[in-house]
Amino acid sequence: MTESKGPDTPGGSAAPKKKRKTLLDRMRPYAIGVMAMVVVFGVSAVIGAHVRGKKDTKVSEPTGAVAAAQRPTAAPTDGASPSPTAAGPKLAIPVKPSAPVTVTVYEDLRSPDSKAFQEEYGAVFKQLLATGQVQFQYRLVTASDKSYGGTGALVAANAAACAQDQSRFTDFVDQVWKNQPTDPKDDGLASEKLMKKLAAKAGKIKTASFDPCIEQLDHEGWVDKSQQDFAAAGYGDVPVVEINGTVVKDVHTSLTPAKLRSQILKEAKRVVTLRTAPTNTPALAG
Repeated sequence: MTESKGPDTPGGSAAPKKKRKTLLDRMRPYAIGVMAMVVVFGVSAVIGAHVRGKKDTKVSEPTGAVAAAQRPTAAPTDGASPSPTAAGPKLAIPVKPSAPVTVTVYEDLRSPDSKAFQEEYGAVFKQLLATGQVQFQYRLVTASDKSYGGTGALVAANAAACAQDQSRFTDFVDQVWKNQPTDPKDDGLASEKLMKKLAAKAGKIKTASFDPCIEQLDHEGWVDKSQQDFAAAGYGDVPVVEINGTVVKDVHTSLTPAKLRSQILKEAKRVVTLRTAPTNTPALAG
């Protein structure tokens, strides 16, 4: 009996058998693909963190922001502002600018005390604005985030700055007050979804520019700078009120809307008197 040599091949030798792939061999292409995806996403995350880090520190001032007001001490020259502002970062949001008296209100959109102050003094503020002698500047701070944890004050302040870019600051902040959580420990204002909802309620805010502004926290650096400036000044707890750069006393104790109105109108009278006072110009020799 002759020995079988398999299929006929040159030289009579058998064809080599095809080597079977192991599980590792079959999985290797997929593993390489997954590793490539991990590398891509890892690099993207690093780039994103780098870009976000730069945005955090950049002070992007919202449209129309101004520097702090100063107390007028002499009659202004022709064309000069009756309530001059100091040089430095523009951290205040003005309402009805170009008036003899500037009232600056430091407020924290997450703070129940700031909300209560606006509810108590809001009507008087509207009356004073109607006189044409007063403008208001709002400084947004975020001390409540440090006190209670979270980012509600920061997110709301950034969103308010985004609304200011479209000249809708007051309308948006009014909605924030109405929807502020009762418990300051509740970080509900940190919700981007809520900010978009409040923008819709405020009206006349274009989502095409507002939504990216809040999602990317475009004004985060500006808000942080405002808080740092406020903390460095040592004013204490919000609300804090200034009249032409001078801090109003007893805001947390005995101040009333009537008293504040009286102080503001007194300052307006003083500034108007300065403006109308004759200047001591030396007579020219004949």
